Amino acid sequence: MTSTSSETRPFRAADLGTLVLMAFSGEAPDGDMPYLLAYTLGDGAGGPEGSTAAVVELLRNNGLSVGEQIVDGARQPSLPLTLLVEAGQAVVNMPYFNAQCTVPPEWLAAIGERGYAYFLFATRPWPEAEPGKPVAPESLTAFAGDEEVLNSAAHALLPARSLRG
Repeated sequence: MTSTSSETRPFRAADLGTLVLMAFSGEAPDGDMPYLLAYTLGDGAGGPEGSTAAVVELLRNNGLSVGEQIVDGARQPSLPLTLLVEAGQAVVNMPYFNAQCTVPPEWLAAIGERGYAYFLFATRPWPEAEPGKPVAPESLTAFAGDEEVLNSAAHALLPARSLRG
């Protein structure tokens, strides 16, 4: 007789593969919106499927749901996800995910106006968008605007903090 274990295996950050953070701004009905997009290249040990599963587990372990629900970080102070904006950089921290990226001037202006950024953590890998290489606006729009990507991502509004207080 064989039995299966009901234990969940421990989270392994290496299963995520390479994680990337990208900042951009876009028009919204009420003015420019600063966006942060996090995604994996799908190069974890389990390939794209394994990276997707690891991202979903990471998000759920940190109180973020996958789908259309938007978590408001200002209304959930216990959310283990923070955004620091300092010296032209955006830094996102959560357990097993710490990333930073240089932000364009229009992004800084938009976050200065709003006080928060719209954070989108895609569970679908985007291997074509290599870290450190420019992404064509059309490619960004095609990926970040894809219905499948949006419906399988975590969405959060992250209040911007700075070292200056």
